[in-house]
This record gives sequence, C-alpha cells and structure tokens, in this order.
Amino acid sequence: MSERIALGFCNNVDYEIVWNAEALEELISAYEISADELGLPGEIDSERDLIISILSFMRNSGGGERFVSSSAIIERFAARFEKKITLGGTSVRAAIAMRAMGYTAALHLITMNDHVRRLLPRDCPYVCSNPDDSAYPHLIVQFGARARLRAGDIDIRARQPNRLIYHCNAARISMNLNEDFADLIREAKVLLISGFNAVQSKRLLADRLISLKRILKRLPSDATVFMEDGAYYDRSHRQLIFRELGPRIDIYSMNEDEMQVHLDRAVDLHDAGSVACALADLSRLIPAAAIVLHTRRWALAYGRDAGRYAAALKAGVTMATARFRYGDGFTMANYREIGGREPNAEDARFADIINAAGGDSVVCVPVAAVEQENGTTIGLGDAFVGGFLPALAFDSGLS
Repeated sequence: MSERIALGFCNNVDYEIVWNAEALEELISAYEISADELGLPGEIDSERDLIISILSFMRNSGGGERFVSSSAIIERFAARFEKKITLGGTSVRAAIAMRAMGYTAALHLITMNDHVRRLLPRDCPYVCSNPDDSAYPHLIVQFGARARLRAGDIDIRARQPNRLIYHCNAARISMNLNEDFADLIREAKVLLISGFNAVQSKRLLADRLISLKRILKRLPSDATVFMEDGAYYDRSHRQLIFRELGPRIDIYSMNEDEMQVHLDRAVDLHDAGSVACALADLSRLIPAAAIVLHTRRWALAYGRDAGRYAAALKAGVTMATARFRYGDGFTMANYREIGGREPNAEDARFADIINAAGGDSVVCVPVAAVEQENGTTIGLGDAFVGGFLPALAFDSGLS
C-alpha cells in the first residue's frame, strides 16, 4: 500500500504537563535555586538542573529541546503535575493534524506501545523499526504569555508563549530504520525526513544515512523531499547530513530558534532587512533548493521560483494557528475560520516589504491574528508541516 504523503522517521510519547506556577515555585524554594544560577546547563543530570533549564528558557521567552541524562528525572518531575499523554514527533503530529483535514500518510515509527496503538490514525499505514514495545516519554512544558514565577530572588515573567521539550529517548538516540518503509513510498509525491537530531554518535548517524539513502532509491524521482530541522544533540551532525543528503533535499525547513542556532546570532523577525541577510547566509550553509522558515508571525520560502510555495505556506500557517487556538481537537470548520482571519498590520507590512524586495526568490505569508495568551504551543511546527505537505502532494492543498 503506497500513499502520496510519506512521513519519517520517528515518534514518541509526550507528557504534556499542565502549567502550575505554585508547584514550580515550591520546587524553586525546595532546591534553593537563585537567580545567578540561571543559564542553560550543558547537562541535565538532576531534577534541579531541569528546573534551572526551564527557568532559563522562560526568562528569555525562548523555546527549545534538551537531552536529559535519565528518564527517571522526567518521570519524577511529571508526577508532580497534572498531565496529558499524547503522541510526539514531527511525522506523527503532522499525520494527526492532516488526518483532521481528511488526508492520510504512510509513517515510519521507531517505537510502539499501547499509547501509540490508541492514538495513531487508524488508516495510516506504517512500519516500525523496533520489534518490541517501548516508551521513552518526552516532557513537554508550555508557558503562556505573561506567565510568572516568583520564589526567593527569582521573579520571571514570560513575554510570549513557548514550549520546551526534554527527553532521554534510547529509540531516538539509536534511530533504527526499517527499510520496508521503501515499499510504502513508491508512489509518494512528498517525503518528510525528520528525527535524526537526537543521534549522539557520528558513526551511527553515518550508518543510518546509508540506510536512508537505500530507502530513498525507491522514492519517485520527481517526489519532493522535505527535511525538518531540529535541536541537534551535536550541531556538527548537520554537516554530515548535508554532505550525504544535500543533493536530494528539495526543501529544508526550520523555526526561528533553529535559524538562529544555524547563524549563531539573533535575528529581528520584525526587520525585513535583518531577515533577508539571514536568508542569504542560510543559503550558503544549507545545500537545499529552497529554505522554509516558519515563525509565530509569518512563514516564508526562499529559493528559486519561491512563489510556487505560496499556497503551501498559507496552508501551513493556517494549520499551525488552528492548533494554537483550538488545540488537538481542532476541526475543518476551525481551520477555515482561521484561514479567513486577517493578520495584524505589522506582520502584513513585513510580508509586503520582504516580498517586494525579494522578487522571485522569496514568498512570505503572514500568520492570522489570534489574541490568546495561553494557546497550545507544542507541535505548532509539526502542524505547519501537516498543512504544508498536503498542499504539495495535492497541488491545490487544503481548502
């Protein structure tokens, strides 16, 4: 059975904790954490390290993904909060988002358990690369705009909503591939590559890329390969991926945090000149025909004849905003309602300026304005992918 959309290559179980400022403030006091300790620790080896990391991200209103030395740390912390168990991984969250719109996709999974069997779209064919059940939960921490924590000499208020991901996932670190996935992509129009960012060994990654290239040989030559970036355990691994897969990557996609990691500098998302310089620099670093950048304010494509991606960008930002506004249970009616909203004036003006300056090499679509302090922040990039890819696979995209 082959699908027009193929999504790889990993999945996981998420613990989405409910924000509880009082519980976090009690932990700050219990661990006697002080403001001068804040900063992103290189290693997270204890619950105390984990809390310092959360506070450090929140102080800058930033989002990100970090590796934790033991799943026991995640289990201990999550047990202190009310939580919801969901499925994570770009490929699976994208599949769930696009299934709400009536699209199915072929999936490559790396872990199977009762949560996956319960929550995975039932009509999406899949292969799994591990024969035995396993679960390595990811901790998801979401904070809203103006969320505040006060304890001791710490007083932090977030300026905007964001999400944090913490995990110790042996299945993602090993990233076993099942080459039977090649049988599901023989008629695919688009293929998503994601999930290799957690691999810690360069030698292991090189081996996995050899396996991936064998899978890609079964993909139709005219299919679009879309690669989603991520928080890499070892940033140098990106260069190995570019060297091995670069000629086959049609679109390389990332969010604003990942863009700034690539560039080692901050980029003003309100300044078209700053973003234009960033895109030019990214194009020298990333050997892909097109770069897609999705942010909370707008999304754009950069590359030759970028205008062909306008409909896909619109579908992507509409899907992500519908998820932000309505959460997991958003409907087609919610999607259409978001699609009919106007962007705020500042974002529309930015899009006009960069579109005019970029000519055929840039197309930018502003995000619909939604006034909401505590929207869903996890999986927005995944939902963007879930809107973008069907628009490529079916030309006209979502309506």
